[in-house]
Amino acid sequence: MESFTLLLTIAVVMIAVIFVISKMVVIIQQAEVMIIERLGKYNRILKAGINIVIPFLEKPRKVKWKVQRKYAEKVYYYITEVERIDLRETLYDFPRQNVITKDNVTIEINALLYFQVIDPYKAAYEIENFPEAIEKLTQTTLRNVIGEMELDETLSSREIINTKLRAILDEATDKWGVKVNRVELQDILPPKEIKEAMEKQMRAEREKREMILRAEGEKQSKILVAQGDKEAYITRAEGEKQNAILRAEGEATAKIRIAEAEAEAIRKIKEALESKSTDPAQYLVALKYIEALKDIAAGNGGKVVFMPYEASSLLSSLGSIKELLKDLK
Repeated sequence: MESFTLLLTIAVVMIAVIFVISKMVVIIQQAEVMIIERLGKYNRILKAGINIVIPFLEKPRKVKWKVQRKYAEKVYYYITEVERIDLRETLYDFPRQNVITKDNVTIEINALLYFQVIDPYKAAYEIENFPEAIEKLTQTTLRNVIGEMELDETLSSREIINTKLRAILDEATDKWGVKVNRVELQDILPPKEIKEAMEKQMRAEREKREMILRAEGEKQSKILVAQGDKEAYITRAEGEKQNAILRAEGEATAKIRIAEAEAEAIRKIKEALESKSTDPAQYLVALKYIEALKDIAAGNGGKVVFMPYEASSLLSSLGSIKELLKDLK
């Protein structure tokens, strides 16, 4: 009986020792810290690695944290108390909220917040529930920023809104030991009637741009056609001008050659007549008269109706012309 009691006592002592050792040794993972309080007062911060604490005298400080859980393909967030504070960047996806713009349009906005705990001491002692505090601060700040902007400006200035929100939240959360790295507006949903009006306006703008582009195309086409006609007329006129100049130059050259040939013929005839003591002028008049008679005969079917009075003098010189031609041959 005494041996059983001894064994039971030893077992209880060993269990107690193991329990105390398990409570004394605390392993902290990387990027996590634990705040230790001794008799309810802040003592130190345990960092990554193996740490020793005094059981029953020292215990971790619990901090409220927002935890994400996925159930039935839906994501749920709830706030719980944790002993270890995560120093990594954390994402909070806030639920949709209604915000009124400067021009009194109610829109729904879904925001994403990326923050990181920089000072665990301030996160534990400066604010009672900093996840909820950050969420409420983000919502109120978002209402203030959107309330200063009109709907069109809100839809087209997401980057400006993100920058303003990050600057305001980072400054407000600095005393909590939290740094806000980024704020992103995930969705901006205007009311249904506003959305339909915007779609109609967008459609009208597209049709307007289409009409402008079509008109510009027709204008450019007409301009190009007019320029082509103008250049064609100019080219045609230049061609006709050059053709007329060349024709005139050709006719002038031909007349000069004909005149030179006639002058040469007259000169030779004159020389021949002078050697025969014949009047050259009478000879030339006779030649012209014969050519005129040929034209007159051609115009009356080959019949000569009358002879001019001067024909007798012409016939008198035909004999001398015959003699002259013999000499020329």
